[in-house]
Amino acid sequence: MGNIIAGRFDQQISADEARAEILRAGFAEEQVSTFYVSPPGQHDMTLIGGDEIKSHGAEHTERGIAKGGIAGGVVGAVIGAATMPVIGPVAPVVGALVGAHVGDLAGSLSETEDDGTESGTLPYRRSGMMLAISAASEDEEARAVRVLRELQALDIERAEGTIANGDWEDFDPLQPPRLVDLH
Repeated sequence: MGNIIAGRFDQQISADEARAEILRAGFAEEQVSTFYVSPPGQHDMTLIGGDEIKSHGAEHTERGIAKGGIAGGVVGAVIGAATMPVIGPVAPVVGALVGAHVGDLAGSLSETEDDGTESGTLPYRRSGMMLAISAASEDEEARAVRVLRELQALDIERAEGTIANGDWEDFDPLQPPRLVDLH
C-alpha cells in the first residue's frame, strides 16, 4: 500500500488530457488510474442497490416534516376557522390539512447539511472522473499535486492504496476524501 494523489474532473475529456499530462510529467503508465465515481447512493454496495441500507438524509427530512407539519397544521386551522363563513363547518379541517401539507414540504426543504468544504474535508466523495496517481516519494506527491492544480482538478486528495495495472484496487467510494491543502 502506498500514497495516492487523486483529482476529480467533471468531464471525460479533461481527465484524458490530465492523464496525458501526468504521463508527460514523468509518471509511469502503471502508476496512473482513471475511472468514473458514481454519485453518492449509486455505488451498488448492497444487495438491494445503493450504498447503505439506511438513508442518512432521511433522518433530517423526517425531523423537518414533523416540525413543519405541526406548524402548518396549526396555521392552516386558524386560517380555516377564519374562512368558516365562506366554506362552512369543514373549513378548519380543510385548512389544517392544506397547512400541514405545506408545512411538511417547507420543513423537508429547510433541512440543509454542511458540505464541509470550508474545513478542508468533504462528507462524501463527489461524482466525476477520477485521476489517481501512485506516488512513491514526497517529491512525486508534490509533482502530482502541482500538475493536478495546473490542470484545475477538483477535490485534489491524498489517500493510501494500491494502483496495479491501471486500477486503484482498494478504492472505496464511500470513504470521504482527505483534501490536499490548497492554500
